[in-house]
Amino acid sequence: MRPHSIPGCHWDGSPRTAPARRPLRVAATSPSRLLRAGQSGRCRHCGNRIDLYPRADGRPIALHPAELATAHAPASCHWHLSSGIAHPHGDGSAWCRIPHAVLCPQRTPLCRINPSLTSVRRQLAVRTRRLIDTGVFIPTAAPTSAAPDGPDRPLVRMLLGYYLADGPVEAIRCVAQTSHRTRCPRPVLAPDAPPGSWRLLPVGTQRGQLALSEQVTAVYDLSQLPHAEQRRWRIQRCPAHATTHGAADLALAGWQVFDPLLHAQHLRTGLPYPPAPGSKER
Repeated sequence: MRPHSIPGCHWDGSPRTAPARRPLRVAATSPSRLLRAGQSGRCRHCGNRIDLYPRADGRPIALHPAELATAHAPASCHWHLSSGIAHPHGDGSAWCRIPHAVLCPQRTPLCRINPSLTSVRRQLAVRTRRLIDTGVFIPTAAPTSAAPDGPDRPLVRMLLGYYLADGPVEAIRCVAQTSHRTRCPRPVLAPDAPPGSWRLLPVGTQRGQLALSEQVTAVYDLSQLPHAEQRRWRIQRCPAHATTHGAADLALAGWQVFDPLLHAQHLRTGLPYPPAPGSKER
């Protein structure tokens, strides 16, 4: 005999409840527009999970996803989070976050590590091997030269400043979230938007009290574009998402403020493309 079921209940009479869906939102007072679900990624060297956070100066940093005891980590590797921003020191608690570069089994540690951190590195190395054996992660060799169409990390001029990109100009991808809650696949260099131009420009700056000599290098110049276009490049969004304020970011913008000492290896003295007929380089 089939038992009678009550509407909205299971066969045994227990209530049928479904968890309410809660869309992810970005608080208006948040220093970062990045969604918490979009901060996770995988290290391109070892394939292990990392958590990406912006620092106070806007630069991203990859942290190990788990907290570690402060007694097991060197003081120079202590990081803590406050309002979604990573700060390079402890917060007085017994736990801290440390950069993934310290534990990455495919990289040399940035500081002296103790046996506890060595054990964590060993565990990550075993996990990397499993990811490679199962085909989940395919290690990629670091590029040894510039891309055929341009520098691998070009220098870009916009908003009265110089920034170093994290990849070729053609490969810079929009960081906005789509309606399907995935990252937008469109490039920032849209075919229907005005492009920049490659120029040979003198690059130099003041670093503290040390005056650095200027040198001429290849720069992807966006300074001739309207301010709205330069800002679109700075926030790393395609034209469709440039004016969409409701769409959050699923990744950190890959720009780094140009430093002539730290980024000297990425400077190029020749243009990647021949100049257009009749054009004059400044």
